[in-house]
Amino acid sequence: MPGIGNTSLLRLLTAFGSPEAVLACGRGALSAHLSAAQCEALLAGPEATTLDAVHAWLDQPGNSILTLADADYPRQLLEIPDPPPLLYCKGRRELLGRPALGIVGSRNATPQGVRDAEAFAHALSDAGLVVVSGLALGIDAAAHRGGLAGVGSSVAVIGTGLDRIYPAGNQALARALAENGLIITEFALGTPPLPGNFPRRNRLISGLARGVLVVEAAPGSGSLITARVATEQGREVFAIPGSIHSPLARGCHALIKQGAKLVESAADILEELAWPGRLAPPALPETGGDPLLDALDGAPATLDTLAQRSGLTLDALSAKLLTLELEGRVAALPGGRYQKLH
Repeated sequence: MPGIGNTSLLRLLTAFGSPEAVLACGRGALSAHLSAAQCEALLAGPEATTLDAVHAWLDQPGNSILTLADADYPRQLLEIPDPPPLLYCKGRRELLGRPALGIVGSRNATPQGVRDAEAFAHALSDAGLVVVSGLALGIDAAAHRGGLAGVGSSVAVIGTGLDRIYPAGNQALARALAENGLIITEFALGTPPLPGNFPRRNRLISGLARGVLVVEAAPGSGSLITARVATEQGREVFAIPGSIHSPLARGCHALIKQGAKLVESAADILEELAWPGRLAPPALPETGGDPLLDALDGAPATLDTLAQRSGLTLDALSAKLLTLELEGRVAALPGGRYQKLH
């Protein structure tokens, strides 16, 4: 119903206990909690065409609505100050009950940032975590691709109605998420991509997750809003460092100065979370190169392939490969490939 937003819904449910009890109230009882215009809207009820559109949407395979009254409403969202009273869901709803990690970053990401986001997401997904992001271009899209490639899969939290996909360039990714992952929103069907929707969306990305990883972020970016909200919600915040000359590294460096954990590999995140799952193959420890050599068994591999297998950033991986090269245990081949020497 227009004019009845998240705060008003929570206030009504707190006061009366259930939607049925709210709808049974008269103007006098409602006026203690709503404005005159809101009372009018509630008493008038929704338009039939609006209800028909929702029912038609629910009849499509994979579509559902999740409310605070449902047993499978994600418990972690009950921990935040303003949980959405309902969520529109498209895809594998059971993913909301699994441990998750948020990955966010710049829409105008560098190729390095995109590779890092996808490699981290793939490794964390293979360790059993669901990767949560916002379906934006750049880092978000890379995180979803990496999450879908692993066993944990991925959840997208969007800032529009679920009958709209924004940006249009992520239509194919949205279809993959609907088939093998999940897309959710608190916004009603038909809601356009209004600017104010996305900061609200961000609180759900961090709210669903045990922590948030920021891959690349310029000062003042929306990713830093997500990190701030994550801190307020008691979630862990992780950041990948970058070059001091890169504008997209400054946001991450600011977070690290403020107490975010600097990470170089997916293993750093799993260790901080005390996560019982493990990377396959295990992430490379600081004191040796054997797991990386195991990853090089068989055919020569590129940096991107090794990054996905190890969960290391390309910078950390390059440094370790150089050490192994100097020790005569790895050879660099044409085409950016590496081979294990016996």
